[in-house]
Amino acid sequence: MVKYPTGSLTPYAKENNKPFSLQNKNKHKKAKSSVNFSDRGMTLEQQINESNKFYLIQDIAVVHKKPTPVQIVKVDYPKRSRAVIKEAYFRQASTTDYNGVYKGFYLDFEAKETRNKASFPLKNFHEHQIVHLDKCLKQKGICFTIIKFVSLNRYFVTPASFIINAWNQIDKSSVTLDEIIQNSYEIKSGYRPTLPYLDVVDKFILDRN
Repeated sequence: MVKYPTGSLTPYAKENNKPFSLQNKNKHKKAKSSVNFSDRGMTLEQQINESNKFYLIQDIAVVHKKPTPVQIVKVDYPKRSRAVIKEAYFRQASTTDYNGVYKGFYLDFEAKETRNKASFPLKNFHEHQIVHLDKCLKQKGICFTIIKFVSLNRYFVTPASFIINAWNQIDKSSVTLDEIIQNSYEIKSGYRPTLPYLDVVDKFILDRN
């Protein structure tokens, strides 16, 4: 079961016409502590899922995480109303993380995180993912990668063409942060949506037009 965090904020409204007191101060402190900042403690996948939920509710785009086909081999039933999967395996290699449609354009993209501060390892991609992105590009799809540098708390929307070209270079095991900056659009985490990656997709569409 996939859980989707809401990333919602709990607003605090000051009480009108009431003198400031220790009780009010404690209320304010408690309310502040309940605020859930959008990028605090969330993985990149959770941030994208939350953004996609916002885009869907607002009728902006329809983008979903692709399910990975799994073949269940062994199941135990400790209780009649409950089943426990004991053994399973992937039916096939997954392609990319997300796909969908926005303004009539097909979107296909991957989400990657790294704790490196100066480079992004290309080994984070699998060959079948590179092949898949390349085939989608040939069909005029808009393909990219959202890369999060966890230690730097920086996010980049990187065109798939750049990743594919880097992957195909002999003896190139990573791309530097400077290369990513030069060939990507940097986005900031926010609240609604958590990651406004469609702002960059608009730029990709504009470049095509």
